[in-house]
Amino acid sequence: MIWVIFALAFWAGGLALNLWLSNCPWRGTLAVRLAVPAIFGLTILVLWEGLTRGLGVPPVILPPPSAIGVRIAASLPILWGDFVQTFVKGALTGYVMGCGAAVLTAIVIDRSTFLQRGLLPVGNFIAALPIIGTAPILVMWFGFDWQSKAAVVVAMVFFPVLINTVQGLAAASAMQKDLMRTYSASYGQTLAKLRLPAAMPFIFNGLKISTTLALIGAIVAEFFGSPIRGMGFRISTEVGRLSLDMVWAEIAVAALAGSAFYGLVAAVERGVTFWHPSQRG
Repeated sequence: MIWVIFALAFWAGGLALNLWLSNCPWRGTLAVRLAVPAIFGLTILVLWEGLTRGLGVPPVILPPPSAIGVRIAASLPILWGDFVQTFVKGALTGYVMGCGAAVLTAIVIDRSTFLQRGLLPVGNFIAALPIIGTAPILVMWFGFDWQSKAAVVVAMVFFPVLINTVQGLAAASAMQKDLMRTYSASYGQTLAKLRLPAAMPFIFNGLKISTTLALIGAIVAEFFGSPIRGMGFRISTEVGRLSLDMVWAEIAVAALAGSAFYGLVAAVERGVTFWHPSQRG
């Protein structure tokens, strides 16, 4: 019971500290902005550890964070190999291909009213298809290695980026377009100097949404066929062996990779769209 009391006391202390930091005179500094989520995350881990140990939760139900940390430290080569197979080869490759194709397709659609009215509804229909149904088909088409996982990722990220880009290309006002015409600007010049810059906030919205979709798609696709490595393969295998600490270790690696990937795209967005009101301090 002492574990439960300690965990609840630590959580209450962390909550009080975060409330104070959120209202202190230095709340706008970088140190405080980083400290608040770090303290919150630490309190969650301590609460998790205390409750699982204090209430005697079996490890096959929910292992404590300390056991997951020990398994991560003992399985670094396996986790690294799974990370490379799933994230680098499958998710990242499919993300680059799908997002790049989506932006190029959006530019083509922007030139044609027929494609806007015909292709976008079809795209919305395809985007609504469940991954649990399309992933096995793509695995059978492209094989059991990372290429099929990349294909699943392309299918998942293509239409969110496409729709956001098409909407972004229409964001420039009529007055701005008229001004470009008065300067005798060609379509390419208008696209490069006005419409694509105006569309960047929309494009990055799609790119940020797709960071999580890419990793989820690659992991789920590995459930339907994979070499003897990969995050999805490891999760499905270790669940069958009731090795829940390894499953949570893979989940932790996936969460960290997905968060870092999202943060990288958000940092690039701040550099590209520094002029936009949403990026101003």
